[in-house]
Amino acid sequence: MRRGVVAMLFDLSMTELMLIGVVALVVIGPKDLPRALRVAGFWVKKARTLSREFQSSVDQMIREAELDEMRQELKKEFRNTIDPTGSLAEGLKPPELPKFSEADLPATPETRTLPATEVSPQEMAEPAAPETHALPVTEVSPQEIAEPATPTAGQSQSIEHDFVPPKP
Repeated sequence: MRRGVVAMLFDLSMTELMLIGVVALVVIGPKDLPRALRVAGFWVKKARTLSREFQSSVDQMIREAELDEMRQELKKEFRNTIDPTGSLAEGLKPPELPKFSEADLPATPETRTLPATEVSPQEMAEPAAPETHALPVTEVSPQEIAEPATPTAGQSQSIEHDFVPPKP
């Protein structure tokens, strides 16, 4: 950095920035310069956001790689501390089972068949009729449907209603 000069973005000095500003003012014009600066600011903001996201993704990948590396080292140290000779791990392995061939297996027992009951061809062709329990049918005339039955001497004459007619 030079003494007395402030270093800016991309190592541009103050005089270089002023030259860029004067050229932009002449080329774009004073009327459209604020809009052009807003658009440029928007795109710079987007570029910074993308750069920040990319940098955070790279940092995350580095941390994960370091964690995996540390995890492998810890596993190795743990095995060396707990079981340095490997005899404990060998003792915990399940035993190997012998492999049998067809000749080593016992002979299969003979299959027994149950005696079949004799069924006539006519019984096989006709399925059994399902059992039905029919209720007795009583005929009702249209008058009985339209007029409710009057109570008999043993039944109560009073009928209670929950409906209350509105007041006039």
